Amino acid sequence: MWDLHVQNIVASTQLSDGFDLNKIMEGLPDSKYDPHTFPGLVYRVKDPKTSVLLFRSGKAVFTGSTDLKMLEASVAKVLSDLKAIGQDVYDNPKTEIQNMVSSADLGSEVNLNTTAITLGLEKVEYEPEQFPGLVYRISDPKVVILLFGSGKIVIAGAKRLEEAGRAVDNLAEELRSAGLLP
Repeated sequence: MWDLHVQNIVASTQLSDGFDLNKIMEGLPDSKYDPHTFPGLVYRVKDPKTSVLLFRSGKAVFTGSTDLKMLEASVAKVLSDLKAIGQDVYDNPKTEIQNMVSSADLGSEVNLNTTAITLGLEKVEYEPEQFPGLVYRISDPKVVILLFGSGKIVIAGAKRLEEAGRAVDNLAEELRSAGLLP
């Protein structure tokens, strides 16, 4: 029902038994590795435009994909690039989504002061002097929703788009039943 737009997918996988990050940095020009500031190597993939963190353990964290096909293409590109510079990698690593950030629009403005009280102060953070949105933490599905007075929302913490949709349904139903949303 909601027009959800995926903004970012964060996924993790095991690409190898282990990596020589110094060798990878030398072989991949779009990579950066400074073990004094961060234990992982940052590799910026140009096509599809994503980033990956590679760790000595062989683990990797992918960010920046906006759909599953883009994520798969990014993993395939990184595997290909790593093979090309002589790194041993797995053929078909299992990728697990850790977080999906999406956005939607409730289609109506929302009074955030009234909403904060209605949704329950134990699940809501709302300090308009610090941040213009209301932070709403729900447990089923376990996500965080940022709700803005314009009715626009950001959903973080879902692992599947269906979870994000269910979270929006739950929020909209709570707001409708309280008379805060048409």
